[in-house]
Amino acid sequence: MSPAPRVGIDLLEIDRLERALERRPRLADRLFTEREQAYSQNQARPAQHLAARFCAKEAATKALDLAVLRPLEIEVESQGDGSLQLLLSGAAAARAAQLDLALGCSLTHSKETAGAVVVGGPA
Repeated sequence: MSPAPRVGIDLLEIDRLERALERRPRLADRLFTEREQAYSQNQARPAQHLAARFCAKEAATKALDLAVLRPLEIEVESQGDGSLQLLLSGAAAARAAQLDLALGCSLTHSKETAGAVVVGGPA
């Protein structure tokens, strides 16, 4: 019998992230990879896409049952067909391997809020 799927979910008010990035410009480098930042900068409202990616990082942390968020170890990569892939490294990758999990991700956002769900199942 296979283990039950692991799920993580997170929501964030987009303007909260926008304000934080305005106050602390170097924060983006601590939370997002270069590729995540580049992708978001090509969008009409970059913070909307960064907020959704931050939610994915939080949701993955919950699905993996990690004690500490390691944002640069969880990268959301947009595929050419519009799908998403979570790229894990460091402790996040080690934990996924330990649990024998592959993670899937879905992002969403409205004008005010961003969210993500991450589901982990057998690798």
